[in-house]
Amino acid sequence: MNYEQARFNMIEQQIRPWSVLDTTVLETMGNIPRDKFVPESLESLAYADIEIPLEHGESMMFPRMEGRLLQELSLGIDDECLEIGTGSGFVTACMATMAKHVHSIDIHDDFLKRAGEALSENNVGNVLLENRDGLSSFHPKMSGTKKYDAIAVTGSLPEYLPLFEQLLKPEGRLFVVVGSNQTMHAMKVIRSNENGADKFIRTSIFETELTPLVGINKESSFIF
Repeated sequence: MNYEQARFNMIEQQIRPWSVLDTTVLETMGNIPRDKFVPESLESLAYADIEIPLEHGESMMFPRMEGRLLQELSLGIDDECLEIGTGSGFVTACMATMAKHVHSIDIHDDFLKRAGEALSENNVGNVLLENRDGLSSFHPKMSGTKKYDAIAVTGSLPEYLPLFEQLLKPEGRLFVVVGSNQTMHAMKVIRSNENGADKFIRTSIFETELTPLVGINKESSFIF
């Protein structure tokens, strides 16, 4: 299979038509070999317009969804990023290529092992992979909790929770999908500090569907 041609087709036929026009995002997704991040038995599907299944009932996002996520985060070369849900590691690699550093966590050790191998193979070194539960271990009221310029939540939440927005630096951006079943929408949240007043600007940007974040029902009472 000609993976280079498949990557080009993915960009031109899936991602760009989904209003992903940021040249850095398109170049990044066009340069990183997505086939190196999918399960070996599914390499031939790496650039297809599908959610590639992973273990534990998880799956990779549609490529077009990954593109929108990256575009909405508006990543810069000095940004410190947090990714909740490493999964295959492909979005991790894209974020790390566009930003200064990515702290990516996942509840599944096998995901982290495979993602780490793929990142190393593709010379992506500015990433910290960690086995953590983002819903309970990143509570903003914990002392010493780090703040980030950009946060990507790669699993959906049944309703919006203020947990992750509290981890943003001033002018930081958060991408998250909220809702249940077929009534989900992607949200972008910006932490604004205009005129010294700290506030969060929450915008619904498009309708979509995404696998729920692991443990969300169990942990939601803790978060509130």
